[in-house]
Amino acid sequence: MRPRGRVWARRAGALAWCLAVLTGCAGGGGTPVGGAASSGPAHAAPPVSRAAITALPADGTQDVPPEGPVRVTVAEGRLVSVRLADSKGAEVSGTISEDGSTWMPDGLLPLGTAYTLDSVAEDEQGQKAAQHTDFSTAARAHTFVAFFTPEDGSTVGVGMPVSLRFSRPVADRAAVEKAVAVTADPPVEVAAHWFGNQRLDIRPQKYWAAGTRVEVALRLKGVQGAPGEFGTQVKDVRFTVGRAQVSTVDLDAHTLTVRAGQGGRVVKVLKVSGGDPKHSTYRGVLVVSEKYKVTRMNSQTVGMGDEYDIKDVPHAMRLTNSGTFIHGNYWADPEVFGTANTSHGCIGLADAKGGTSTETPAGWLFEHTVPGDVLEVKASAGEVVPPNNGLNGWNLPWGQWLAGSAVPHEAH
Repeated sequence: MRPRGRVWARRAGALAWCLAVLTGCAGGGGTPVGGAASSGPAHAAPPVSRAAITALPADGTQDVPPEGPVRVTVAEGRLVSVRLADSKGAEVSGTISEDGSTWMPDGLLPLGTAYTLDSVAEDEQGQKAAQHTDFSTAARAHTFVAFFTPEDGSTVGVGMPVSLRFSRPVADRAAVEKAVAVTADPPVEVAAHWFGNQRLDIRPQKYWAAGTRVEVALRLKGVQGAPGEFGTQVKDVRFTVGRAQVSTVDLDAHTLTVRAGQGGRVVKVLKVSGGDPKHSTYRGVLVVSEKYKVTRMNSQTVGMGDEYDIKDVPHAMRLTNSGTFIHGNYWADPEVFGTANTSHGCIGLADAKGGTSTETPAGWLFEHTVPGDVLEVKASAGEVVPPNNGLNGWNLPWGQWLAGSAVPHEAH
């Protein structure tokens, strides 16, 4: 076992003697420790320790990053003890290497703190040398937080993942991932997957079971996400999975079949219109992420020029970040629903203007949908939705999902 920084306490007597000698010296830079000056006749100079201590940061350094460098090394000797303490005397634990040549703290240092670093080493003849330095860490650093989906206290559908978006790019993904814990009741295995360096999603292999209670523990405070950037959050987020509703959209048949419960009991079949041949609707598993009774849809925001600008689209529910919705449609010929795909990529249902009716197909679906509900979209044409476009990571097979973690799965 490697000796720890607490070796200081076991050798306190020797160190106290060394420091007492240093205190009595004027100037003192590099003064050897080995005997007091004689007031009598001249004698031979006391032996000088060959141990040469180097401490980082240098004496008087300010604005040291929390990650350092903070270390003590010795040449031609081995360290006997090292003590790093703040201005209140609180010690920072550290480790002396097995060969006694190096000491380093065991973790990051808090911001805006003054420290003293006292080191004692001895050479092969047992002659001791000591060194004292003062330094302080930087008062401020860049910080980051995680914006989380779903909201604390919400009730969601069985397809809702935990999705975290970080305010700054994360370089040390493993450190950040380890600071996030997701637990479920009843228990179920979950795994994390990184989409780039600012988004981390966590989900089980299959949809959540209805009634599951999920807790997300964010313990990001003090976690270094990138050089000079540290988390600030300590927060618990809890949500509940409500009833199971997984619907099937068949764009070739122009139908939406709403299924509920574990057995997938058919609740309702609705007529829909999907994307036309030039603007096909995404296939695959699409999860509802947001709901708007009325919203504006402008083709310029999705890179389609001036093709449309509808200021009052009713009963709109978002399926992708890129602009795919399932929504009410009052402006199209009612005959298209159930017979033709005519949209620019969204899934449309017949509706009335204003978004107030619950009797229309779109109004009924809106009232019976919560964020996290699933639409499994099938069609003979169209691309599968990218898993990072919305909350649609279910489109990755489990093996690929596990491969996107920064931490070996067995370590979770």
